[in-house]
Amino acid sequence: MDSTELIDMIANDAPANEVSDAIKTIVYAKSADMVDKLTPNIASGLFGDEVPQDEPVDSVTEPEANAEVEQEPTTETEE
Repeated sequence: MDSTELIDMIANDAPANEVSDAIKTIVYAKSADMVDKLTPNIASGLFGDEVPQDEPVDSVTEPEANAEVEQEPTTETEE
């Protein structure tokens, strides 16, 4: 069902429960499409399986295993 059919139902005084069911069907269909579109990106972000197709492979950088960590100088307080 699409929005034009919904408008026709409203214009032709269809029962309220049918209009409500039609609205729910449309909303569920749109939300299912959004979930299907976002699931691969979310899954790869959480589990690190693959790089999403939108990002070029060159932009992914691996952290260095032997990276040095800078330590801030500590100051001792006199008592």
